[in-house]
Amino acid sequence: MDDHPAESGIRTIAHVVRSDEKFFASFVLMSGANDRPSVKDGGFMYDQETLARWDKQYIWHPFTQMEEYADMEPLIIEEGDGSYLIDVEGNRYIDGVSSLWVLVHGHGKRELIDAIEKQSNMLCHSTLLGLANTPAIILARMLVDIAPNGLSKVFYSDNGSTSVEIALKMAYQYWQQRGEKKRKRFISFSNGYHGDTIGSVSVGGINLFHKVYGPLLFKTYKSPSPYCYRCPLKLHKETCGMACIEEFEKIVIKHKDEVCAVVIEPHVQGAGGMIVQPDGFLSAVRKITKAHNLLLIADEVATGFGRTGNMFACNKERIEPDFLCVAKGITGGYLPLAATLTTEEIFSAFLGPFDTFKTFFHGHTYTGNPLACSVAIENINLFEKEKTLENMNDKIALLKKELQRFSALPHVGEVRQEGFMVGIELVKNRKTKRPYAPKEKIGQKVTQEARRRGVIMRPLGDVIVLMPPLAIEKPTLKRLIDVTYESIKVITGMLENGDKNRR
Repeated sequence: MDDHPAESGIRTIAHVVRSDEKFFASFVLMSGANDRPSVKDGGFMYDQETLARWDKQYIWHPFTQMEEYADMEPLIIEEGDGSYLIDVEGNRYIDGVSSLWVLVHGHGKRELIDAIEKQSNMLCHSTLLGLANTPAIILARMLVDIAPNGLSKVFYSDNGSTSVEIALKMAYQYWQQRGEKKRKRFISFSNGYHGDTIGSVSVGGINLFHKVYGPLLFKTYKSPSPYCYRCPLKLHKETCGMACIEEFEKIVIKHKDEVCAVVIEPHVQGAGGMIVQPDGFLSAVRKITKAHNLLLIADEVATGFGRTGNMFACNKERIEPDFLCVAKGITGGYLPLAATLTTEEIFSAFLGPFDTFKTFFHGHTYTGNPLACSVAIENINLFEKEKTLENMNDKIALLKKELQRFSALPHVGEVRQEGFMVGIELVKNRKTKRPYAPKEKIGQKVTQEARRRGVIMRPLGDVIVLMPPLAIEKPTLKRLIDVTYESIKVITGMLENGDKNRR
């Protein structure tokens, strides 16, 4: 359904009524894509201009410089259709980043919508604190079945940051309750991103995001990540012998008695710039953690549920972590949900009589929400019914083939790909790898150009990210790549020619 034209029939518009200086809103239907708002029944139908004004007046957007945003024309999304997003004027855009890396089977997938509707007629929410609910139980069993071996317990939350935060707290409390009181630190990797809560920021490694919060964070040890294009050890990929593993082992040996766990994004560091780790790096990390009795936390919030071509990135090298953190694609992109999976050994350390207070004192209001769990169940079912992973193989090959031409563009420094996760790093000078100055906003300009051509992307600095829905059809995937190529060519060519003021 990706390539069907937009229907011109039903459109959703909000109806807002003023009463005692308050707003009461309900959604009504207007037929015809070009209907304009009109005053009616003491209220008014608001149009795009009103929405844009209210957006700027009331919403603080995440990871967005709001002073600049105030000077932009907002893109207001109203509908989704397969691999497309549709704005309030009916314009269609390929969803090139899966609505921030969450969409799996496409927008408007009937089976997922039906799962939510069916569950909403039975139970929308019930606390998991001391109670259970049917969808949460069934989903937990399914997650254990598809996860790497050894993971047998599921703790729910509602986003990727909290799934990692939970793993950190569990790992710390595990050692404390085993009597190893000196274990209070974590080892993570430079360029890592694990979320925006204080704990997950503490183990993060992106200065742009995390440096400002330094005084709030707890101490961690950072190991160099295998960012081979810009090697932190100033070595060359072809001859380094994966020296970053040697550095990691040195840190482990030095601090092993005070470390709770190692935290890693398996195979791909997402927000760090789609940094793809060399084959064997993950398995080497796991071997070292086992040898020195350290727990391993695998943050698969971004890589999980098929993004790398495997259900989980850990599967590629048959890694069995002590914790697996998942979110984003767990519901196919339809509702917020996250889970932290761990082992029977970890779980057992929290067992004991009531008065020993070995309980894991952590929980969220919407932990194990039945609506979210129901749609997650159907999402996993669809992987099997529609052979989602198997059907990705040809598309991954197409993506790899089409990305080869990007190397001909003079300002493309490196193209990185793992499955459906792609990062195209743009540089001012390819020979020296000199980046563009932040004030040039090259990544932002490329994505704005792509938007004008009908594609929605979001860069990571000057790394152009592609992460389409797993169910995207080949012609749409080809169009996504073409637009990306054209947009990079146009914008970098403009800057090279000194025309920096356009757009």
